[in-house]
Amino acid sequence: MHATLDKPQPLHFMPRPAQPAAPAGTGRWKVEQIEALLNLPFPELMWQAQQVHRQHFNANEVDFSSLLSVKTGGCPENCGYCSQSAHHDTGLKASKLMEADQVRQAARAAKASGAQRFCMGAAWRGIKERDMPAIAELIHIVKQEGLQACATMGMLEPGQAEQLKAAGLDYYNHNLDCSPGFYGNVVSTRSYEDRLQTLRRVREAGINVCSGGIIGMGETRRQRAELIEQLANLWPQYPDSVPINNLVKVPGTPLENAPDVDPFEFVRMIAVARITMPRARIRLAAGRRQLDDGMQTLCFLAGANSIFLGEKLLTTPNPDADDDHRLLKRLGMRATDAGRP
Repeated sequence: MHATLDKPQPLHFMPRPAQPAAPAGTGRWKVEQIEALLNLPFPELMWQAQQVHRQHFNANEVDFSSLLSVKTGGCPENCGYCSQSAHHDTGLKASKLMEADQVRQAARAAKASGAQRFCMGAAWRGIKERDMPAIAELIHIVKQEGLQACATMGMLEPGQAEQLKAAGLDYYNHNLDCSPGFYGNVVSTRSYEDRLQTLRRVREAGINVCSGGIIGMGETRRQRAELIEQLANLWPQYPDSVPINNLVKVPGTPLENAPDVDPFEFVRMIAVARITMPRARIRLAAGRRQLDDGMQTLCFLAGANSIFLGEKLLTTPNPDADDDHRLLKRLGMRATDAGRP
């Protein structure tokens, strides 16, 4: 059964705190414009997205990234979708920060499979200063292996983004997850402004911004438009990479019984992200195993030009890298040349 588009499907597993007003952005896009795009007949939307995509990218190329959980579980945040939250009984055991040699081996394996970017995730609310030297070492290792270095480790305090930049970090991921108005249905342990503040610190430090959201948490089409509006209007520019996640319903999380989303709605989000953020890498992220080869191909046609390789994304399943290579071969597509931005 698919979620309805005309009214929300709130999952009130926690109190909904009052949301602060979103800070002023660039104002390039209005919610009404984005919603109008989402409401277009599917062929028209795809045609518009393909035109924008071809203006800025080779439509036959896909960028490969790899994502490794270097510190799993025990996160104090209560994000309703997350298997790693200490608030949810998902059976996941918390681990310590991964050893440097393990990360080096994983980076080498990722490069061998075709990845150009290596992202490290840590289930923290934010990086503690005592962990910064170890994180810097892991960044150095990734760079030594000839890969772009990315991290997703929660909120950043003043000065921390500058330390990551000095260590050589290329990208920092911090997803907005959903629209400001829907946010209280998903998490209460941090505010929307906290997320935006971290993205501002990343940008000010000169690190590339990676930020996207999740589809299928009970939101309406209008609320999806509001998420895109936040991303497309980030100051001073939209994210360099925009991961679009298809909710993976993890048993033990408040969203384990969220209503299924029509896969065409997911493709629509890809297309609208491409139109509103034309030079960004639009990445198919979590939940790809819920999309068959045909739907993934539609995502590429809609403007997706990046995927995560590897059998697991942090803790959730992902298609095997060999399957991804086979699909691209069937489509006559290829991986983006390593070393290109």
